[in-house]
Amino acid sequence: MIPTQIRDQVSDKCTEGLVLALACDDDGAIMELKWCNKAFTKITGYAQAEVIGQRGTILIGHEMEQGKHLHIIEKLMNWEQFTVKVQNNGKDGGLYWQQMTWVPLSNADNGSRWWLCSIVRLMDEPRAVPSQDPTKVKAPSIELIQELNQQIQSLEKENTQLHALARSATRESNEDALTGLSNRRHFEVEFRSWVAAMKDGGPSFAVIYIDVDRFKTVNDTLGHDAGDSLLNSVAETLRDLTDETDLVARIGGDEFVILKPLGDSALNISGLADEIVQRTQIPFGFEDKTVTVSASVGVAITDAKMDNPEQVVADADTALYHAKTHGKGRWSFFTEEMHANLIATKRLSSDLLLACERGEFVPFFQPVIDVATGKISSAEVLVRWAHPVRGLLAPVEFLDAAADIGVLRRIDEIVFSKLCDALADLDQSGFSIPSVAVNTSAERLTDSLLIHDIQRSGIDPGRLTIEILESVFIERMTDAFRWTLDQLDELGVTIAIDDFGTGHASIQGLLQIKPSILKIDRQFVQPAVEDKTSEALVGSIISIGTSLGMRIVAEGIETEEHALVLNAMGCDYLQGYHFGKPMRAEELCVLLKENKGQFWKPQKPESLAYTRT
Repeated sequence: MIPTQIRDQVSDKCTEGLVLALACDDDGAIMELKWCNKAFTKITGYAQAEVIGQRGTILIGHEMEQGKHLHIIEKLMNWEQFTVKVQNNGKDGGLYWQQMTWVPLSNADNGSRWWLCSIVRLMDEPRAVPSQDPTKVKAPSIELIQELNQQIQSLEKENTQLHALARSATRESNEDALTGLSNRRHFEVEFRSWVAAMKDGGPSFAVIYIDVDRFKTVNDTLGHDAGDSLLNSVAETLRDLTDETDLVARIGGDEFVILKPLGDSALNISGLADEIVQRTQIPFGFEDKTVTVSASVGVAITDAKMDNPEQVVADADTALYHAKTHGKGRWSFFTEEMHANLIATKRLSSDLLLACERGEFVPFFQPVIDVATGKISSAEVLVRWAHPVRGLLAPVEFLDAAADIGVLRRIDEIVFSKLCDALADLDQSGFSIPSVAVNTSAERLTDSLLIHDIQRSGIDPGRLTIEILESVFIERMTDAFRWTLDQLDELGVTIAIDDFGTGHASIQGLLQIKPSILKIDRQFVQPAVEDKTSEALVGSIISIGTSLGMRIVAEGIETEEHALVLNAMGCDYLQGYHFGKPMRAEELCVLLKENKGQFWKPQKPESLAYTRT
């Protein structure tokens, strides 16, 4: 055992600046500083109190070279141990050279991930060269002059060779190695040049952004050689459709971009976009296999009067996203409406990040009633965002944006934490809920950390049901998804299939999942009272579920008649506005006290007018 005094002396007298930071599980570049030693405060000028609790960005000065900054972020995101020498700013803004070494650490007890960063200040002052007395300097000899001339001639020859190599290297550095088109670096240089020329009175131009649809499918089914062949085919098509004055580049993966002078009319731009879409829909063959692909295209046009012409590439990308979300294999012009939607999305994303920091997400509960007893058997937990300006927001208004910026897990953590507290309060009230059901996104079902988060939440797994959308298990039957299901089953978590009937799942799919509960979607339940076709469909779903040993929940029960009919058809549980809308835990507690947990007077199916065929 190392004595405490000795350990403290090591920390105090170490000349190497040390920092410990707790990192985000999903992104190693996101971290919070938790500790630093005295050497760090001496090197950087920051006091310990100014460091603890800060983001890792405090370690990056505003004058650090951008390339070095991006290099550090890339290494951190990939959880790599690395060392880098950079010129950085201290607290006072002064520049100094330092060597940073980053080492990833992990805590086996709770799975948390950490960074240890060490900083060594480097000597950056040039050594002084002693001055000489010019009167004591000897004149060079003839032999020395001849030798120097020979060295100069040799250096000139080497310089010529180096210039040739430099020209070759520049050409290669500007070309995409696979397709021979311009690469991202060359595109960015040329784009800035085109913008500068336009501002000086040159022509406006269009940016045409192209993305190959279903490219991943080609790679996965036919192999990477087929994928490379497809990219070369697209590149050849773009060469064929463009002029010598246009710039065509592959800027990454399956993404291409074209810069094209506008000319007298935008018709040549729209015509080119249409041609690209049409030509890329031709079936693509590789060896003895054929696959049909397509391309989505986004178009934006520059104007010298624009406040920020450089934004046009992002505008074209936005138009491309619009084309993809409206069916793919099509093209879209960037519009002001897209711009407004983009601004709204960015604002929503910013608000979501703040909401995660403030814990603004709240669990709401909707009762699920046992038809045999009329009492509450469970409650479905539905997340609501208590937005400080817009009020309570339903999931449909923010979950897609949350998935795009990667905060679904953080929202789950907040809801699980508050759910655990709410269940404890309900238990103390004397009207506890036997179980709760939580909807889980497709992304989280393939996230190995879901199991870790459930265990850490403090909720009894035997009291928890995970609801999976039918469309999700049809699309996501992967090894990772299967592993998550197995782990949930091992924990004792119940599995339910939600919205059954909307995704055309097969019986084989149900057998693979083996859910304990089958929830019939409200769009089938509500018309079943009057529509014979819907009634027959609901009856078939109930028969399938019960034959496989599943309990059946009918959603969308809004009237007493709904409850009676679905009870007669053989449903085990009922859920809908007839028994209660989604409500806060406090409201549910009041309701349970008022009705003593009894939501409905049960009736035996045989006593009802409806008889199941």
